[in-house]
Parts: sequence; C-alpha cells; structure tokens
Amino acid sequence: MRHRLVIQTLFSAFALFALQSQPALAADANTHVLRVGFVPGPYADEFREGVEPQLKRKGYTVQYVNFSTGLEANQAVWHGEIAADVMQHTVYLKAYNDRNKTDLVGVVQVPTPPMGLYSTRHHSLTEVKPGATVAVPNDPVNLERALKILQAIGWIRIRENPNPVDVSERDVVANPAGIRIVPLETAQAPRALEDVDFAAIQGNFAISSGHRLTEALALEQMLSPYVNQVVVKSANRNAQETADIVAAYRSDEFRAAILRNDIYKGYRLPDYFPR
Repeated sequence: MRHRLVIQTLFSAFALFALQSQPALAADANTHVLRVGFVPGPYADEFREGVEPQLKRKGYTVQYVNFSTGLEANQAVWHGEIAADVMQHTVYLKAYNDRNKTDLVGVVQVPTPPMGLYSTRHHSLTEVKPGATVAVPNDPVNLERALKILQAIGWIRIRENPNPVDVSERDVVANPAGIRIVPLETAQAPRALEDVDFAAIQGNFAISSGHRLTEALALEQMLSPYVNQVVVKSANRNAQETADIVAAYRSDEFRAAILRNDIYKGYRLPDYFPR
C-alpha cells in the first residue's frame, strides 16, 4: 500500500511539473535563435548597436559566434552552423566559392573601414627609404588592394590584372622607393607593426587592434566590390530570417545608429545610406 502511494505521489508531482513547464516550453518555441558569425573588427558592434534591437522586437534571440578567420566563418555558414556571417567583400566571396565549390551569396552591404597603411616607426610617407619593409596581406585578393595603395602613393607600379585573385608580388613592375614587400597572413599585420617599417592593414583588423582610420598614413579608395556584406547560403537567400536581417540593415534606425557615432567616420558606407 505504501509503495502504491509513493508511485501515485511521484506521478502527481510529475504531472504538476509538466503542466507548470508548458508555458516555458511554449515561450522557447516562439523564440527564434539566430546565430551570426563575425571575425575581429567592427561588424559585431555595428550589428549589436543597430540590427539586434530590431531583430529582438521580432522575437529573435541573437547569438554572436566569433571566428579568427573568414574561412572558418564561411565554412560555418555552408554547414548550417550559423545563419549568416559579416566579414567579407564580393571579390573575396567569389574567390572562396570558386575554390570550395560553394554557393554562398551576399545579401546586403555593411559599413566597412578601408584598408590603410600604418606605421609605429614613421610619422609620414616621406620617411620611406630604400630597403624599408612593408607588410602586405598574403592572400591574393587583399594583396591587390595593398599593392594599389603603394602604387597610389608612388612607391611601386603594378601591371594591370583584370583578375584580382591572380595578383602576386610578381605583378610589381617598378619599385622606385626601393621597398621590400613582406607578405603576411592578414590578421598578423597589426602585430607585425613593431617589426616592419610599414604595414598595409585591412580595416577590420586595424580597428580591432585599436588603430583609428585617422592614424593611417594612407587609405585605399575603396570601391563598391570591396565593401563588406552579410553572407548566407544561396538556399537561404529568401528565408524570413535573411529578409529580417536585410530590412534591419536598410532601416532608418540602423543608419541613425551609424551616423551618430564618430567611431564610424571614414568608413565606406553602403549605397543605401544617404549621400
């Protein structure tokens, strides 16, 4: 008898627990967790300030997933581990898709800091001397951007190459400044500043390392294909969560968040910003 009473008591307690748990389970079911990937730089801050508040009002819970490289972020998008990433421009994305046989797509541009030439040893471009070491990204797409900065300031001259992914140091056809070009992994450039005379640093890595655009000795003239974007799998291009992300970026609320913050001065703004 005592055994039967214990079983009935446990059953009643379980049933009561289940009934009490239903509202919480229903609430969880109505919460859409949105995982978005970022590499070091300002893009997570932009998202947090201007995009996430709008998504939260639509019932999303945003999870920020940090990666050290763009390759890792894109792999996570491709394998469905995250819904989107924010860290790359069109040229890089095309090269990634071609190399990996993937079909990731860009859906909306985001404010992007340009690549710049920085130095902790020198205070002006006129201080360059023959033999000066200049760190540049070792991936072809961003190497071309760095070489174009060096060409724009008159240190080198490069041959025309219609395909950015084919550009290498061999495309330097004249070097009147006598500099020594040192290719490095993109993320290593800020840390290399103590060891080289100058470094061409991608904007997001410069910002994440505490460098302001106003500190750069030269900035690239950033064209639209090099403005970064939100990237998703092609199959998810028309998904509701993608549409909600795009709408948030294109909103007046997001533009106001960016334009009122002095941190973003000097950024290349997307085409949907007022001119």
